[in-house]
Amino acid sequence: MKKNMLAFSLMLCLLMMGSFNMRQKNMTAKLVLDAKARLGEGAIWHPTENKFYWLDIEAAELHIYDPATKKDIHFPTGEKAGTIVPIQGGGVLLAMQNSIRRMDTNTGELTLVTKPLNDSLVRFNDGKADPAGRFWVGTMAHDLKEGAAALYRMDKDKSFHRVVDNVTVSNGLVWSADKKTMYYVDSPTYTVQAFDYDDQTGEITNGRVVIRIPAAVGGTPDGMAIDAEGKLWIAIWGGAAVVRCDPATGAVLQRVEVPALNVTSVAFGGKNLETLYITTVREWQTPEQLGKYPLSGGIFSVQPGVRGVPAEFYRGEL
Repeated sequence: MKKNMLAFSLMLCLLMMGSFNMRQKNMTAKLVLDAKARLGEGAIWHPTENKFYWLDIEAAELHIYDPATKKDIHFPTGEKAGTIVPIQGGGVLLAMQNSIRRMDTNTGELTLVTKPLNDSLVRFNDGKADPAGRFWVGTMAHDLKEGAAALYRMDKDKSFHRVVDNVTVSNGLVWSADKKTMYYVDSPTYTVQAFDYDDQTGEITNGRVVIRIPAAVGGTPDGMAIDAEGKLWIAIWGGAAVVRCDPATGAVLQRVEVPALNVTSVAFGGKNLETLYITTVREWQTPEQLGKYPLSGGIFSVQPGVRGVPAEFYRGEL
């Protein structure tokens, strides 16, 4: 009888622990800044300034939010800018409509670095610096035409290389800690691809799908971050959420509910990179959607219980 009672107590304890863990898996992000961004994007935590950089693409603004003071300053970009990358030595790279420009974040002054695109039907979108300090950035067609976009790599000598063709909406990019794998999102495919990555040359090969976003998630994958355990955090446009996925198995491990329908980009920041910052969109919402998600366009955060990795700097010519 005692053995049965002990076994029952152990089983009950395990069930309670399992329930607790399940409750901890799914979380809700809290509002950090009621920015009412038309199209919040480009989330990145500056690794030395300890500030959160983000873009309002439709408003043509670069924003810098300081969690210590709760102040958010902004600079006009003059035209739509799709992504931000910090530059070693100061300032940031901005991928504009069809050019790459440097911004002095003390003054807001913009300087042309290169203008590699001549197609007025597409614009630059999401991008990041790789572990070697190169700049990667993709494009998207203004009318979202299928296959009209591409992914590019700007080497440290400013040479531009088209590395992935037949893209529709180029979005999230991250690299594994061992510098051997690059993960990439082309949003309308509902997938994350992995590529073998050569850190010495920047070449990528052997593209394959490692994650398929289930219909139950409720939206399309957008921006992406990687945590210290090698798991991917993916913003879900139309799904009011961020999901954590395992690229080794394809499984969705965790869901963070976001009080905004269209979630666009994510970045780990804050003390010890323990806070996940999230950008969202207010534009293109119906009155009903805004009634349900009145905080759309806000900046949100959550502490998911895992740390991120520092953003890379662009370390090339200007």
